[in-house]
Amino acid sequence: MSKEFEIAREFDVDATPEQVWDAVTSGTGGWLWPMEPPEPREGGKGPFGSTVTVWDPPHRYTNRVEDVEGISEQTLNQLDYTVEPRDEGRRAWVRYVHSGIFVDDWDNQYDGAAKHTDFYLHTLRQYLTHFDGRTAAFTTFDGPEASKAPDAMAAVAKALGLADETAAGERVRARGPEGGPLDAVVDFRNPYFIGLRTDSALIRFFGRNHWGYMVGISVHDFAPDADAEANEAAWKGWLDGVFSQP
Repeated sequence: MSKEFEIAREFDVDATPEQVWDAVTSGTGGWLWPMEPPEPREGGKGPFGSTVTVWDPPHRYTNRVEDVEGISEQTLNQLDYTVEPRDEGRRAWVRYVHSGIFVDDWDNQYDGAAKHTDFYLHTLRQYLTHFDGRTAAFTTFDGPEASKAPDAMAAVAKALGLADETAAGERVRARGPEGGPLDAVVDFRNPYFIGLRTDSALIRFFGRNHWGYMVGISVHDFAPDADAEANEAAWKGWLDGVFSQP
């Protein structure tokens, strides 16, 4: 049965309103995924078939789509960003509201969207704080069918070399592709997601097995010589290996 939803979040960030505005309107792959930037006007074309309904830089941006392309579980979708200055413009306060209509499997869809929102907005803050304005080589992909298992994220954490008690904020020497050492900060960790931040990348692990899908990985690589295809091949091989173990 169709039902409306709303997911609202507020946060402060050590970035100017202009930096926040650029991050959410430039189509950067630095924190979410690369996309066509919106036309800078009300009524302009937004990403993924949406229409810009509010355009007031650097304070308010809203886009809306009535028929969500490629997502059968959803019809209406709206994203709304409000940005206000703090500390005489040196910092920003952000309110983000994702609303719309889910037409199927409402509880599961809402739970997944709400938890993903927290992780995506955390990644936005990490980008603004550590990599703002830098170009990212971006890749994202899903694991094999076996990564739908209930304990899939525990297997991912173990393969990374993270102890059960390793918490967000700790610096670790993780195990990356082919067992290579990965000096990183665990910038996010809960039962659903793991975020690693290195000096040149944000590496995100998505426990979508909790909602009936495969585990996913996204890599935002800011190194000058970053190669998205090479990153995908390396990390996809790593993820496939995690779930090919007996």
